[in-house]
Amino acid sequence: MSSLNRHRSPKLDYLLNTKQQHLLVGGLKGIEKESLRISKEGIISQTKHPFALGSALTHPHITTDYSEALLEFITPPFADITQTLEFMHNIHQYVYDHLDDELLLSASMPCGINGDESIPIAKYGCSNIGKMKHVYRQGLWHRYGRTMQAIAGIHFNYSVPEALWPVLQTHSQSKNNLKDFISESYFNLTRNFQRQGWLLLYLFGASPAICKSFFKSRPHLMAEFDEYDENTLYHPYATSLRMSDIGYKSKNQADLKIDYNFLNGYVDSLNDAIETPYADYEKIGVKNNGNYKQLNPNILQIENEYYSTIRPKQIARSGEKPTLALKLRGVRYIEIRSLDLDLFNPIGIDENKSRFLEAFLLNCLLQDSPQYAGHEYQINNTNQLSVAHEGRKPGLKINKNGQQISLQTWANEILQSMQPICKALDNHDTTKPYSTALKKQHAIVKNSDLTPSAKILNGMHLQNQPFGRFGLDISALNKQHFSEEKLNASIVQQFNEMAINSHNKQKEIENNDSLSFDNFLANYFSQSSKEGKPRTYLIKPASINLKASQ
Repeated sequence: MSSLNRHRSPKLDYLLNTKQQHLLVGGLKGIEKESLRISKEGIISQTKHPFALGSALTHPHITTDYSEALLEFITPPFADITQTLEFMHNIHQYVYDHLDDELLLSASMPCGINGDESIPIAKYGCSNIGKMKHVYRQGLWHRYGRTMQAIAGIHFNYSVPEALWPVLQTHSQSKNNLKDFISESYFNLTRNFQRQGWLLLYLFGASPAICKSFFKSRPHLMAEFDEYDENTLYHPYATSLRMSDIGYKSKNQADLKIDYNFLNGYVDSLNDAIETPYADYEKIGVKNNGNYKQLNPNILQIENEYYSTIRPKQIARSGEKPTLALKLRGVRYIEIRSLDLDLFNPIGIDENKSRFLEAFLLNCLLQDSPQYAGHEYQINNTNQLSVAHEGRKPGLKINKNGQQISLQTWANEILQSMQPICKALDNHDTTKPYSTALKKQHAIVKNSDLTPSAKILNGMHLQNQPFGRFGLDISALNKQHFSEEKLNASIVQQFNEMAINSHNKQKEIENNDSLSFDNFLANYFSQSSKEGKPRTYLIKPASINLKASQ
């Protein structure tokens, strides 16, 4: 027996020994995908969010993220990942049928931008909630610049099968009620994901190069990279520059310590950041001639401003702060935020990757998860940055439990530990989809040339193209994929009705506003879960989804 198997998770052994591993099957999977609208020449779109796609404020599946040009597609959660992917495909098909000559950029890192001012900030109408979403994005501009916010990615949402929780609770002999046990378990999963999430950057990272135009508003950062050609910067062994400190991560938040040991600590530390003034943001000011520049001058305007690779989530009620939803009802699912768009896939993600992610998250759940102490958070962050910048470098070592270990060795340990989980998830399916997905990742760990990042650089080399041209050509091929297909008439009708209903719902919200914007914000930020203090939910009937997630 290998040393890895000798230290296999007691939770997993319990499920296997009691023949209850089938309870791992059926967790809900949802996907959120961002895509930048660009012209056929590759320039970021300057047009408004297409009216035919519905209201970005209220449509349940088609909205915008940071920019008016940055579309976001949201699937419902399904137990069967093929249904999730089919729904995402249908969204793409419907959107492409209404984009005319525009394309969806299939790469995560944007090209075709001409400085911050070329990126139009998303607008959501004249309601208080619409104004709040827009002002929040204005604040992100003043704090971090618009260019970083135009980066696109995939978010993978996962909730553990409900039937599994009582069994794990019994095994753990936890004295917590089930709601608190579930939240505690999700935080255990979260910490293990942060420890091992670098693996996803190696396996799925697809942003090894960046257009020089990305740095027009921050030219001093160009010196940190090698020059690929006159239009492109890169690192030779990079996997996901989107997840490096010039992309999705924020240096401004480097010293922000969010507590991932307990739900209450997580909520309290986020709230502290939302309520604590920050000198540099105070200099920006909140208002200028009566116009808001940001929601507040604090470390974070709202929870979503914190740039994390994984978020514990609860479905917020209309107008409810996300931290309050967590405090009151616990964690319901987790959101993985470290995935680049798959340039070579028309919808940015495939079935193999999705099945692997589900098994990976269950592995994180079932493993022991010591609480954070000392500098482990910094170690995890350093590992992530190392893999983002040079994950394919031969012999690269990263930090595991205070010891240097080769990336390949640790990756193989993780993949080996996932084998019984994948077997359970296959659930007697003769095609063994989860085990097949795992086997594919073994091959990629063995040969880094099979990684998406290596394939992109190799494709650029073979075509003798800069990153921007290569990405544009692949995007055009992906558009052609959808031009050759047609949606079922009943699905078209459903999307048409959703678009009409969303516009009507936005008008209803705007007509029902009764507060001034100042009072609206004051009431929103005054929400509390403390005993004896009222909780006021302000928005009807739309959800207060404020996120600009990049």
